[in-house]
Amino acid sequence: MKNALQRFGKFLSAMVMPNIGAFIAWGFITALFIADGWLPNEQLASIQPYMLNYLLPILIAATGGRMVGKDRGMVMGAIAIMGCIAGAEGQTMLMAAMFMGPFAGWVIKKFDQLMEGHMPAGFEMLINNFSVGILGMILAIFGYYLIGPLMQGILAVLTAGVNILISHGLLPLVAIFVEPAKVLFLNNAINHGIFTPIGIEQAAETGRSIMYMLEANPGPGLGVLLAYWVFSQDKATKDSAPGSIIIHFFGGIHEIYFPYILMNPIVIIAPIVGNICAITFYSITGCGLQGPASPGSIIAFLSMAPRDAIFTTLLGVVLAAGVSFAIAGPIIKLTSSKVKSLEEAQDQVSDMKAQAKGLITDQNIFAAKKIVFACDAGMGSSAMGATKFRNRLKAVRPDITVTNTSVDNIPADCDIAVVQTVLQERAKTCAPQAILVTIKNFLADPALDELFFQLSTGDALVTETSDQTATEDNSSSLFASDVLIEEGILLNQTSVTKEEAITAAGELLVKLGYVTPDYVPAMLEREKIVTTYIGMGLAIPHGTTHGDGTIKKTGIVLLQYPQGVSFGEEKAELVIGIAGKGGEHMEVLSKVCTALEDESVLEKMKTTTDKQWILDILTK
Repeated sequence: MKNALQRFGKFLSAMVMPNIGAFIAWGFITALFIADGWLPNEQLASIQPYMLNYLLPILIAATGGRMVGKDRGMVMGAIAIMGCIAGAEGQTMLMAAMFMGPFAGWVIKKFDQLMEGHMPAGFEMLINNFSVGILGMILAIFGYYLIGPLMQGILAVLTAGVNILISHGLLPLVAIFVEPAKVLFLNNAINHGIFTPIGIEQAAETGRSIMYMLEANPGPGLGVLLAYWVFSQDKATKDSAPGSIIIHFFGGIHEIYFPYILMNPIVIIAPIVGNICAITFYSITGCGLQGPASPGSIIAFLSMAPRDAIFTTLLGVVLAAGVSFAIAGPIIKLTSSKVKSLEEAQDQVSDMKAQAKGLITDQNIFAAKKIVFACDAGMGSSAMGATKFRNRLKAVRPDITVTNTSVDNIPADCDIAVVQTVLQERAKTCAPQAILVTIKNFLADPALDELFFQLSTGDALVTETSDQTATEDNSSSLFASDVLIEEGILLNQTSVTKEEAITAAGELLVKLGYVTPDYVPAMLEREKIVTTYIGMGLAIPHGTTHGDGTIKKTGIVLLQYPQGVSFGEEKAELVIGIAGKGGEHMEVLSKVCTALEDESVLEKMKTTTDKQWILDILTK
């Protein structure tokens, strides 16, 4: 659930963040030119409602549509939100934009998928343009009659709830949800999707609103960073805190203090209580901002304050920071020896952000959609490597794009970057979001075989470290002659169930002394997680979890089923059981992967009665 919330929150945030400049422009026009502003000007103030009611929702909806449906989705999102705006009778449709934009992008994306391969030649432009126009019109009507009024009703309920909290003095308790929501990347969605629309209603009546202050106050995070600077016993953490304070307090990037919270999660109490105190103070003093402070910098926070409330606004920031510091300090001092390092916490935040954005991490490499081979120039070795790997992968994972480029031009949507070892630092600089696979040879490298296996089956080959580790100098002799032997090849087997075939492979591994009997249930358990069928009539069952000593030595067995074994909707004529110890299995696996590239070899392997021919193909 936590990962799902993070992904959802980051997705919503990604619709808002590119348009923060528009929010700032609207906020400044509001703060400067309204009747109670710094430079009252009725003519210039008239710009503000158009930006609020039209520009901001359209930008957010278009951004959301583009995230899902690319450029056509962007146009669809903009069309669709206009129906909501018209149907909402002048109320701000920021929340509706966060729904209609991605929904419109999804609609046109599905339409394009249905039309793929079915579009008459010469009619592409006509169909593409009319599809956006007609579907956009339908969604605008849908928004006018349903989504606009629905969001209007939801906003009315939320506003009523906030008014109840204010009237009963309970608004400060909102901080209990706001501060943890930041770590889940829900802050922008809550701030601009809920607090801003409610704040608009309040500001229209009184010229200011406390709703703009609930999430953007930089004081709570400042207190946490100050406490780490003063009380942390870890030198790296103490040294990093001052720079983080500047980025957070003046730059408005609140994410900078998330790792400090994750180092010691109990510290979250400090910003919660700090924000509660600040909201209580602002409620008592009747303080509020004239527009949203975004990003949450002290500069933006004070610039949105009315002329008569700048000191009070600043005092609330100081109060939040002081309380947060006072609570975080003792917690950090008493528990600093029991918490994870700042580097580990930063890695955790990076993984959370990657998962929330839909990017892959080492833990979910199976989800990769784009692999880039990169060399120095991007024309020679990387092109050959990309072509070879693409051909190997296309039968197993046709959904993955494999391309090549120079190491300094790796695209931002790259999930996995394959580079030579000497270029890895340049690759990290260019593509920090990508998983890096370092190799020595683009055409034949064990790391590429391991990557192929992970992408094919969903996990890495599970191995136990052997007592003798091969060095780089003798890595070419790593293959042991008994990894695959003639007794490990069973031909012309009668078709059986998937479970029976996996069991047969496991029992043969046991019989030949490669594994203990405990390995067979591990192979069956692995199959329940993600199928080991990798395409073109080939399955590679193996174990995932097992006790120490279960794998005695590296072994591979091959069972041939000419009539096939059903693996879901597919049939495997070859079932290759693997038990890996050290890296000895990789040479045979590499030859199996290479065999996939030659369909004639693969087809012969499915029907041959010559065991020696199979041995020659896979071991020599």
